[in-house]
This record gives sequence, structure tokens and C-alpha cells, in this order.
Amino acid sequence: MIDASALTAVLGPTNTGKTHRAVERMLEHPTGMIGLPLRLLAREVYDRLTARIGEARVALVTGEEKRVPRRPDYWVCTVEAMPLSVEVDFLAVDEVQLAADAQRGHVFTARLLGARGRRETWLLGAGTMRGLAAELVPTARVSEYPRLSRLGFAGASKLSHLPPRSAVVAFSIEQVHELAERLCALRGGAAVVLGALSPRTRNAQVAMFQAGEVDFLVATDAIGMGLNLDVDHVAFAALRKFDGHEPRPLEGAELGQIAGRAGRYLRDGTFGTVAPLELPDPFAQAVEGHRFAPVERLWWRNPDLDTSSLAALGASLRRPPPSRRLRLVEDAEDSAVLGRLALLPEVRAKATRPEAVELLWQVCRVPDFRKLLLESHAALLADVFVTLAGPRAVLDSDWIAPRVRAIDEPEGDVDDLLARIAAIRTFTYLAHQPGWLAEPAEWQARTRAVEDRLSDALHARLVLRFVDRRGKRRSRVRGMPATRPRLAGAGARSEPGAGSVAAPSPAPRASQRGAVSVPDPSHPVAALAERRALQADPRPGAGRHSESAWLEALVAAPHERFRLELAERGEARVAFEGREVGRLVRGATLLRPEVRLAGLDQVGQGARLRVQRRLAAFVRDVVEGLVAVVRPDPARVPSAARKGIADQLEQGLGTVDARTAALQRAALAPGEVAELAVLGVTLGARVLYLRSAQESRALGERAALVAVFHGTASAPQRPGVPSFAAARDAERSALLAAGYVLLGRRAVRADVCERVAGLWLRSGPADPPPREKLARLLGCAPRDVRHVLDALEPDEAFETESAAQA
Repeated sequence: MIDASALTAVLGPTNTGKTHRAVERMLEHPTGMIGLPLRLLAREVYDRLTARIGEARVALVTGEEKRVPRRPDYWVCTVEAMPLSVEVDFLAVDEVQLAADAQRGHVFTARLLGARGRRETWLLGAGTMRGLAAELVPTARVSEYPRLSRLGFAGASKLSHLPPRSAVVAFSIEQVHELAERLCALRGGAAVVLGALSPRTRNAQVAMFQAGEVDFLVATDAIGMGLNLDVDHVAFAALRKFDGHEPRPLEGAELGQIAGRAGRYLRDGTFGTVAPLELPDPFAQAVEGHRFAPVERLWWRNPDLDTSSLAALGASLRRPPPSRRLRLVEDAEDSAVLGRLALLPEVRAKATRPEAVELLWQVCRVPDFRKLLLESHAALLADVFVTLAGPRAVLDSDWIAPRVRAIDEPEGDVDDLLARIAAIRTFTYLAHQPGWLAEPAEWQARTRAVEDRLSDALHARLVLRFVDRRGKRRSRVRGMPATRPRLAGAGARSEPGAGSVAAPSPAPRASQRGAVSVPDPSHPVAALAERRALQADPRPGAGRHSESAWLEALVAAPHERFRLELAERGEARVAFEGREVGRLVRGATLLRPEVRLAGLDQVGQGARLRVQRRLAAFVRDVVEGLVAVVRPDPARVPSAARKGIADQLEQGLGTVDARTAALQRAALAPGEVAELAVLGVTLGARVLYLRSAQESRALGERAALVAVFHGTASAPQRPGVPSFAAARDAERSALLAAGYVLLGRRAVRADVCERVAGLWLRSGPADPPPREKLARLLGCAPRDVRHVLDALEPDEAFETESAAQA
């Protein structure tokens, strides 16, 4: 039993499994929510959860993306986007030490102090939060976990001597690009991870690294917040970063957070620097031992803002914190924008009522994804507010269309595309704000499509600029190991690789794995072909870029674009837009089949893993869609009879033999009978069935699930037919799960069974219905009707109930 007031601070260094533990704990509760520090991490956790329990039960909420099914049980969010008005049993906030961050810290502090689950709350963070957690949240029980693997210091190393599976870390886009170009020349190339990348581009880049298509990753500190990467060594190319105000040295805890990405789970990792940069011994020892100065103060802002007027809003933003451990955030981006907008006459003229002031504050909180001058961002938001507060009261197509159209241009270099992705993120964010756009769904889809096109183009440009597979192959030929060498200890080195690149080839060369073909960027014909490929129709086989775009479309596609069906030879296949991409294989239970990829042999391992997760999520959703509607409302405690009926319908994919559910059915209260009727459950005499599970597509999905688990003999080859001649070895329970009742030698669809039974028993032996009419209902020859009618001679109770149903 979980304590109703359970509050736990789960602390420790990187690779202690904190986030994993929190997700597992959340799934032990009926409902839950987890707030994560990065949009990319939220999407990663969402993908893992949906692959496990299906998309129908999980919501994803970030500032720019909202995937909310009809009745989600679990919410995966960025910390800023957590919908705290939704009550859940379990709530977790990850990386709470970010409450000490000058820009975002006040949001994490607000969650630390005020966000709670009904039954249990976890606050996840670094050990440096131990003292503050005990002081600010004195009721919290502190649980600390050690790192699962050893993290060792390996000293300084030249880029040409870095071991494979290394991540090189820098703190500016310019330096990241410079390092990636050097690794391209020296070692065959690198994947790139920046905070400015869209999830689509980031996933494509990481997939190259995870699949071994490149051995190196160049990243900013965006990799430090829980992104799961297969990194053995982290090399710092810089030890100073710009914090929004001025360059400053990295703090020990920041070094530890990033270095801790090396080595995952039980595999040891190492960290060091890129020569000639040296890390002082005290810092190296602190990182190795995970010993850092405790966090002394957190950033805070009044969570209860007064929007009755502009003056009241400003005063409430300046309210001093209630504890000496908290310091007031005074120069946050949103409050700075508010200060600019409050000086504009056209804004002040409209911000005179409380609802208008509230709207103005919501507009000021739109993030500056473009990172331009504050005046430029404020000018855009002033236009947004004046339009929303004006006669139109919404941003219509005339306002947003030309702005989006100007961004929708996939040509240009890496910097151009990064700038456009940042710009489109602003309009994606606007499209997801309730009530701001006249046609929100359309513009959510359109801005997402623009971001996808730009993301695909950016990935292609990054590959062209920073990957040269000829260099990688040559380094391996000359002795650079393709496997992951373990560094023996401090100062250890791997064998050096080649430092030169072969002369350009006039034709594109395929990757060693055969996953994709990457043109030589120095050859003009190949470059022209690549530019044309960027505009190609995204179908598989139409070129490297279009294959990548097709795979990304598959991973991001909604449920409706997939289909689970029974193929001609009795195989259960998953198709995406008509193309087979997976096949079901027998799992532990009928409701838990496994999925294997099909027809994707040439896809890299990283992309295969993402497709595998998406298909697993689709299959989980298929099962959920068949039976979830009958589950009792979790907010109410159902009777044993109501729960028993629901459980049997779920295990039978929507169909139950009436005799096996007789006791529960007899114990149902009248209100429960009415509730089941509203949900579409027919309590028939011979069979109980869910009407939605008897529809054509549902019957096809059930046939596929039954064929995989019970064998093709028990599955209808033409799902949906009124009846068919059952195989001799067909299992009665399997046929029920497929939606059919075994009557004599025929399997009869559940709804048809009830209609025939009602007609037959209502008429009686003295005045039987014409066999031709029954044959038409059954879809069989008149001579086969006799076997069905013989099987419909039940006991007296069945006969009475059938007459009543008729």
C-alpha cells in the first residue's frame, strides 16, 4: 500500500537509473505524470512508453507538440508544459537541480515546491540538492543511489587519437561545426547534437551514431540531460560557456552532468579533454568521485500572479521570496518582454481588463526560439497580442500564412536551416495555444510539416558537411578498430587513426553497412543530385533523402495510417500506407504479441529501433482500441460483477460465452447493466459481445491476433463473414476471441448468432422461420442451417433469455 502523502527525493549522479525508476514507478499507479527538462528527452520517454503500453494511454505535452488521446492514463511533459490542473496518482519532476538555473530555474522551483501527485511524488535530481531538499521540502524522504558504472579520467587527447564511440562537447554552434569538420577530415565524420535541432533531426543524427555509421558525436551540453546515447568517452573541447550574460567557467556539477553521459548502465565510461586543453586535477577528481559543492539557493518567482491590472502583475512578479534559500528572478525572458510591451501605447490600450492582462502575460511567455535581439522578439509578440485582443480575437490564416510561407524553404546551408527551424518553432508553439488560432488543427499540421521538411533537409546537409565514409573506411583499413576499445585507466590512449582523406571519387559511395548512400559532397554532380533528392517525393527507394523522410513519416504517423491485417498465407502483418513493414509473432499472451520488422533490411540499426518502437506502440493501441472502452472508470470502485464482465470481455477481445459469465451477469446492478449498454455491450443469451469489436476493421485485427497466438486453424480467413465452416481442430475459445461462436460445424459471428437464436427460439418448433431466411443471415447453404439450429437447442434458461432478447 502506498502512503497517501508519500514524497520522495530521488538523488544521485548520472547513470543511477533515476528516470527509469520513476517511469517504472509511475506505471505501478493507475495514472501518472512526469516532467522532463528537455523536449527531446520527453519525446524519447514518450516513444519508450508508447511502445510498451500503446499511444492510447499516453499523452505527450511540450510547448510545441501535444499528443493527447481521448483518455490518457499517463502524461509525459516538459517541466514548463506540465498540465498541473490534471490530477494524477503519481507525479515526478526530473533534474530538479535546474532550479538553480538563472533562466528556467523558477519553473523547476515551482514544481519542487508545489507539484504533487494524489498518492505519490518523486523529485529527481543530483546529490547537490540534498541539503536544500531537506530544508525546503522537509516531509520528503531522501533516497540516494550510486552510479551503476565507474567513470574514469583519461586525460587529454588529440582528435585524431580519440577512441571510437566518443562524444566531443563544445558550447557554441560555431565550435561544434568546426570540430565536426575536423573529425570528418581525420576520422570519417561525426553526428551532431545541438539544443537547436528539432527532434526529427536529432533522432536522425543520433540514429547514425547509435548504428555505428559514424563513430563520433559532437554536441553541446544538450547531451547532459538524460538523453540515452551509446557513448564510451566524453571529451571536452571547451571548459567555458556563455550563460546568457557572459562567458564563465563550467562548474564542477556541470562537468559531472555532461561527463556522466559516458558509460551507460553497467558499462564503465571515461572522460577527458581535447588537447591541448587540460582539465585541472581537482576538477577531474571531483567528477570521478561525484563530489560537488551543494546547491545553496534556488531561483524563485511568485506562482500566484495578480493579473487584475498591468501594475498589479508587475508588482506580483516583484514579490520577494518567502525563504532565504530562494532568490527572486528579475531578468527572465518573459518578464523582460512584458516590460517592453507594457511601454507600447497600443498594448496598454488593450490591456485594461483582467482577462486581457492574463492574455498579455501568456503571450509574453512564448519562448524566443530564434534567440535574436529581445526587441525583435518583443515586436512579434506585440503583434500577436494586439491581434488577439483586437476585433478578430484570433490569429487567422491571413496573419499566419505569409509568415509560415516565408520560412518554408528547404534550400540553404546548415545555419540557414537552423534559423528557419527556430522560426517555425515559434509558430508551432502559437498553433498549440488554446483559442489563439482560427484553425488550430490545420496550422498545427502545417507548421509540423514545415518543420519536418526543414529537419530532413538539415539532416541531409549535416551528413553532407560532416560525414565522409571513405575516411572512416580508410581509418579502419589502416588499423583503427571498429569496436569500442576500453580505456585502461587515466591517461590511456587508443591506437591512432589516419589523418588524411582519400581523393574525391566521381560517384557516390555506399556506407559500409549498406544502410544509406552518402554522396561525396565535393563532387558537383553528387551535390546537384542531393539537392534534387531533397525535393523528391518521400517514398522508399526514391533516394537516400526520400527514404529517410519516409522512415521519419512512418515513426511520426498517427494510428490511422497503419493497418493490422491477416495476409493470404495466414500471416499477421502490419502495413503502413499499403507497404508491409512488420509481422506479428506469438507473445506471452493473446493481448501481448511481439512485432518483427519486415522489408526494412537495408535500414540502419538506429532507425530500425525507432520503427520497432512505433510498430509496437501501434499494436498495443490496436488491442487497447478493441477492449479499453469496457474498463470501469478508475475514479469509481466497480462491483466484482462489473469488473469480472469487463475482464472477461478484455481477455476475449470483446466476446464472452454467456455461460462462463452467468454468475457475474446475474449479480450486475441495474445501473451497471445500463452502463454496459451505453458502452456498446450486448448481454446476449448465447454470447456477450462488444458491438464496436464486431465492426469490419476490428474483426480483421482480431483475426490477425488470434492467428498469431492460436494458429490459423482457429482464425477466420475472411474476417467479417456471417459464418464459415470451422476447421476440425479449431479451438472454441480462439474462435470466440476472433468474434465467432462455434455452433455445430460452423463458426457464427457473435451478432449473427444472437439474431438467429432470437428468430429460432421466438418462432418455436411449431412455426419455424424459413431456412432460406436463416441461410441468408448465416451466409451459408440451407442444408448447413440444420447443424446451427441443432446447436442452438440449449437448456431452458437459455431458451427463455433468447426469447427475451429477441
